[in-house]
Amino acid sequence: MSKDFINIKNRKSSHEYEFIDKYVAGIVLKGTEIKSIRNSQVNMSDSHCVFIEDELWVKNLHISEYSNRGYSNHDPKRERKLLLNRQELEKIHGKVKTKGVTIVPLRLFVNDKGKAKVEIAVGKGKKLFDKRESLKEKDNKRDLDRIRKNF
Repeated sequence: MSKDFINIKNRKSSHEYEFIDKYVAGIVLKGTEIKSIRNSQVNMSDSHCVFIEDELWVKNLHISEYSNRGYSNHDPKRERKLLLNRQELEKIHGKVKTKGVTIVPLRLFVNDKGKAKVEIAVGKGKKLFDKRESLKEKDNKRDLDRIRKNF
């Protein structure tokens, strides 16, 4: 891992949704946005994806304004287009038509070539009892790991 490895996660998403499929998509950015991403100035907590005229867009992805900007800057909460091939878009669009299924961004990262990518998942919202079960499983796993570490 290099020192400029960027991996920003949406921690709330795994608690709120049960994931069906995961995809990696490119994202269309402006110059100051990629600089802010490299400074880890991103908030993904309320973001979600929607289809607008057969294109996938991410909404409410907050990328803070770049502090060392010149005369122009970007809007922090603007809609950003996601880049996937046509077959993936059609597959995702077919799954989203089902009631209760949505598209959630999981993490934002910069790959080896310096390109910003978004990992998205098609997910179904969890009910309250599902969330409790997930927390119990997580606690049990943590306890088992502690016990194994001590022996």
